[in-house]
Amino acid sequence: MLTYTQTTSGVTVSVQSYFLEDRSNILQKSFFFVYFIGIENSGPGTVRLLRRHWYIHDSTGNDYEVEGEGVVGEQPSIDAGGQYQYNSFCILKSFEGTMEGTYTFEREDGSTFEAAIPLFHLRARLN
Repeated sequence: MLTYTQTTSGVTVSVQSYFLEDRSNILQKSFFFVYFIGIENSGPGTVRLLRRHWYIHDSTGNDYEVEGEGVVGEQPSIDAGGQYQYNSFCILKSFEGTMEGTYTFEREDGSTFEAAIPLFHLRARLN
């Protein structure tokens, strides 16, 4: 499976996405995608993930934004050289679309920065 990766300020975000046909309903235009995120901190100190900001686009021209604290109910701290992984999902109204965004991180000195979440594709593959 294709992995999308981008590094910003020593934080590397990697994404893989999968279509789940058994959770989708094609007649109701509900296409279920799961995505797996890996975050690696190659910077000199610990960073804490404060916020997420997603841009979601589907092939019918619908655009959505999702913003909020942390990810999957957590605001994880990632030590230098450490990693954090999680998975979540997205439901589109079309066979394909894209997602991209940013994470807001806080450094040990209290400063913040935005790390890019690479644009990745969501494509339904029916059996």
